[in-house]
Amino acid sequence: MHELLGFISYLITLYTYVIIAGVIMSWLMAFNIVNPHNPFVRTVWQALNAVTEPLLRPIRRLMPDLGGLDISPVILLLGCFFVQSVALPNIAKLV
Repeated sequence: MHELLGFISYLITLYTYVIIAGVIMSWLMAFNIVNPHNPFVRTVWQALNAVTEPLLRPIRRLMPDLGGLDISPVILLLGCFFVQSVALPNIAKLV
C-alpha cells in the first residue's frame, strides 16, 4: 500500500509540473513570445489544456471575477500540495 501512495505522490508531483508548464505557456502566448499559430505550439497548448482544464474549470466557476487575473492554477497547486503533504501521509499512517 505504501508503494501505491508513493506512486500517487509522484503523479501529483508530475501534475504540478504540468500545471506550471501550462501557466508559463499561457504567459508566453499572451506576450507574443511564441506563435500560437505554429502547429507544434498549438499541439503542446492543446495537450496542456486537455490535462489541466478538467480541474481548473470548476475552480474558475467558484472564484469571483478578478478581471484579467486568473489565480485558479495557484488554488489547484495549493490543493495538490495539501493532498501530497497532509492527506497522503495520514492515509499511510492508517494503513
